[in-house]
Amino acid sequence: MLGQSAFARGSSATADNRIFVYEVTGLQQNDITVQSDSQIRTSASTLVQVPYNRMNEKMQQILRMGGKIVSVYPLGETAGK
Repeated sequence: MLGQSAFARGSSATADNRIFVYEVTGLQQNDITVQSDSQIRTSASTLVQVPYNRMNEKMQQILRMGGKIVSVYPLGETAGK
């Protein structure tokens, strides 16, 4: 036990393969979306698929684009479940 972390992850393969869905509202076209080649739809909400290991990065990008994340759920499940 000496030298082993109590917080060590088991298998990282399952964590790296997980995909989550962000339901986003309020996205607007701005300089950031033009530079990143993101296409902005005119509907009230947008669904964005994000790998587990890039969730924080994508969340920050959405917030910079003026969006608000209204729900987050694993791919394959429905919102509000």
